[in-house]
Amino acid sequence: MTLPNQITIARILLIPVFVVLAIYYGKTAVTGHPNESLRMATIGVFLIASLSDGVDGWLARRFHLKSRLGAVLDPLADKGLMLTAIITLSITKWPYELPVWYPVLVISRDVIILGGCGVLRLLNDHLEVHPSLLGKASTFLQMLTVAVVMLQWSHCDPVVWVSGVVTLLSGIGYVSAGIRQLKDGGHTVPVTGSDPRSGRSGKIQ
Repeated sequence: MTLPNQITIARILLIPVFVVLAIYYGKTAVTGHPNESLRMATIGVFLIASLSDGVDGWLARRFHLKSRLGAVLDPLADKGLMLTAIITLSITKWPYELPVWYPVLVISRDVIILGGCGVLRLLNDHLEVHPSLLGKASTFLQMLTVAVVMLQWSHCDPVVWVSGVVTLLSGIGYVSAGIRQLKDGGHTVPVTGSDPRSGRSGKIQ
């Protein structure tokens, strides 16, 4: 249990705190008398959790504290925080609610990518994942979307739409890269073999 891993676990524990604060702020906003202290606390928790990602990564590299546990926990914490924030801000009654299509798009993309990684790992017995420029851009724009919603910026819609388009394009890019890896592994070409039911040779998909 290295220090970077402890920080990562602390980031995971901050996720439910963020959710509770966001929900309670939404309830006060519905009454017409939003509690700005709750909003500031929500922003503060999200900011601390986001910054801790850079801190634990720097510590792991600087002091050679990388571990297999950290390699699993860190991306789970990052994705958990981001998805939780997007879902929470789309269902709570903040002054600006994220449209339903946005969390559906983000979650669907991640599920498809995760499923594709599983298929590639199963069929190719190895997996090569290289973050694309669009993938990094979509992550940044998702964080920006969460930020502008919590800060109640007056021009949220353009940010949400740009983030949605880039997220969709990055998903298409990852799927295309996965299909290329399948082709390189020969899994898209029919394999000649014998049909055990008829004793005749034929094409087996």
